[in-house]
Amino acid sequence: MTKIRVLDPDTVNQIAAGEVVERPASVVKELLENAIDAGSTSILVDVASDMTGITKIRVTDNGEGMTGEEAALAFTPHATSKIRDIADLCAVRTLGFRGEALASIAAVAEVTLVTRPRGGGALAGTRLVVRGGEIVEKNEVGAPEGTTIAVERLFYNTPARRKFLKSRNTELAHVYGAVENLALAHGEVAFRVVHNGKERVATQRSEGLLNTIAGLYGAELARSLVPVEGRLPFLRIGGYISRPSESRGNPSQISVSINGRSIASRQIAAAVREGYGTLLPKDRYPVAFIELSIDTGLVDVNVHPTKREVRLSREREITGAIAAAVEEALAGHDLAREAPAEPVQQQIAVQEPEPIPAPAAGEPGAPYTAGHRELTLSDKQLRRTETEGGENLLPAMEPIGQVAATYIVAEGADGTLYLIDQHAAHERILYDQVVEQRDAASGSQELIMPVVLSLPPKESAALRDALPLLADGGFVVEEFGRDTFAVRAVPAALGAVEDPGTVREAIADLLADEARTAPDRREAVTCIVACRGAVKAGAHLTHDQQKRLLAQLARTKTPWTCPHGRPTVVAFDKRKLDRMFRRG
Repeated sequence: MTKIRVLDPDTVNQIAAGEVVERPASVVKELLENAIDAGSTSILVDVASDMTGITKIRVTDNGEGMTGEEAALAFTPHATSKIRDIADLCAVRTLGFRGEALASIAAVAEVTLVTRPRGGGALAGTRLVVRGGEIVEKNEVGAPEGTTIAVERLFYNTPARRKFLKSRNTELAHVYGAVENLALAHGEVAFRVVHNGKERVATQRSEGLLNTIAGLYGAELARSLVPVEGRLPFLRIGGYISRPSESRGNPSQISVSINGRSIASRQIAAAVREGYGTLLPKDRYPVAFIELSIDTGLVDVNVHPTKREVRLSREREITGAIAAAVEEALAGHDLAREAPAEPVQQQIAVQEPEPIPAPAAGEPGAPYTAGHRELTLSDKQLRRTETEGGENLLPAMEPIGQVAATYIVAEGADGTLYLIDQHAAHERILYDQVVEQRDAASGSQELIMPVVLSLPPKESAALRDALPLLADGGFVVEEFGRDTFAVRAVPAALGAVEDPGTVREAIADLLADEARTAPDRREAVTCIVACRGAVKAGAHLTHDQQKRLLAQLARTKTPWTCPHGRPTVVAFDKRKLDRMFRRG
């Protein structure tokens, strides 16, 4: 017998489905793209779930609909109304074109379609039931113009794929994210998402991106954004970016669309970040909503079955233009001015202190000119991490002063010069204490006034899933209404925090990297708590505060590195200094 064989159609269809349909959100994305291509102006996504996960997805649109013949043909692999031959691939302007979506979904689920063509004079619509890729029912029914597709029992015939689905809330977060991405790229369509009878997402038809942003993320964020524009002969750049004070710990909130297609591009996200230059720390990312119109001949959308990735010709010119447009937009605004006032519960970003003059060089003991508020904050942070006893694991050293209000300069008894990263050092101190409190199941501090978090649906679903991990890290968070949560207690290491940035960072980190195992996600929360509560780079410290920080660092278990593995202390002994100055 030959070793080479042709796979049977069922196996081929399930392999194709595996490329297109990863999870329930993949179904929502594909059905929404078809609805948009059909000229819909209003789309309803109705999701049902039980404790085990999402059980049903129904998408209803008011698009052009289909005849009975077209509806049956639409479930055939590679059947499409979007292109006719290979030449059309060079100028694709629709979201779907591969003819894989309906066939792939129907191969791994039970699908019911009801459709009636718009303006065709048809008195009745068509109802199809497709199970495992086969049409098992077809009849005429009364129906409005447009299309409704219901998907149930997803992955019923591929249990191996079903077992890789995450929790219900995680899958819902992905569904909300898919809707948000398409809503941002298509303001001309009104989107509505209902989960178990409760409305979760709703946007109005609008020609302005800013109105869609306000509908999804709130008016306060929308009002604080900076418009960005740019142009090349083959490229138009539009959209909005956040001020440097509104940043995130990962690039998950950089939204990009090309010719109306929501896409993921590390290169474009990096170009947006590059435009901020030194306005953002290296580990921070902006919130950005970028719309690109590019000559279709320069965009290859046929590089991935899900069409989420594209390939660009002249990519270097395009990313360079994006970075320049972002830089120009920021240069044209007074970034020192505060964003519009907003309630405490909606202030998500931690505001960095205003620049403060450095003390006179060579006067380590002289009074600092730093403001009282900054010194008081540093004092509180250091007082929280003060402990008694413990072995000193660092050589004895005496602080001399600071460099750039970031590095403490100290001298050892043998003349060794030490440079200490004050933020990394305090992060190590906090991390060790948070781990100890966490493992002892203690260490929460109740807030006098709960902090209220109002989140978009995608993040609220992720937060519901992360509540046990946050509780393990010392947070007490309770639901407080639709997509609203009350933070009633925080880890003791953070003190009386009134800023919800720590919780927001934990949610964003957990959502951005859900592939982590539970212990890794637990570790991520601990690291975020340590980072948020630590003395910041750029904070001026008195001589006494520097001494206290070094003493606390010396009593940690691993004082030479921070929790991320970066060095906290760099040493130059006298011999190394002599060699540097060619003294022997």
